[in-house]
Amino acid sequence: MSDETIPLTELLAESSINLTASATGRDDAIRQAGAALLATGAIEPAYIDAMLERENSVSTFVGEGVAIPHGTLAGKDAVKGDALVLLRFPDGVDWDGNDVSVAIGIAAKGNGHIALLSQLATILLEPEKAAALRSATTKEQVYELLAAEDEED
Repeated sequence: MSDETIPLTELLAESSINLTASATGRDDAIRQAGAALLATGAIEPAYIDAMLERENSVSTFVGEGVAIPHGTLAGKDAVKGDALVLLRFPDGVDWDGNDVSVAIGIAAKGNGHIALLSQLATILLEPEKAAALRSATTKEQVYELLAAEDEED
């Protein structure tokens, strides 16, 4: 397998974008991200527990109203393929005292999650791009933001 990074847009199915999600709290939001990954066929149910475990040891809140929930190394066996899901919470979610309006769930084989996290971080740490993602109301806007990042690589 090559080290070439897969464009983010190829890992995010249109059905994996929910721009009108609502959650009762952090764990509910993580379970929803996990359920969306499960629906893509990228993970087995055990990975959702690994996502919650990860969150209990290290917060996946990255700033700019965004969290990137993903599983622990122990959860790797429950990953069948690489995938992203994007949930937007217009009303926000209390994420350990931080207000999160976008959660991007990640599943990746091997060490693929590290490359995905760094690709996402380059988008999400730019306040304008993060703001655009937080206010996205169409799947096309989400793809445009992620595609712009793919083209810059």
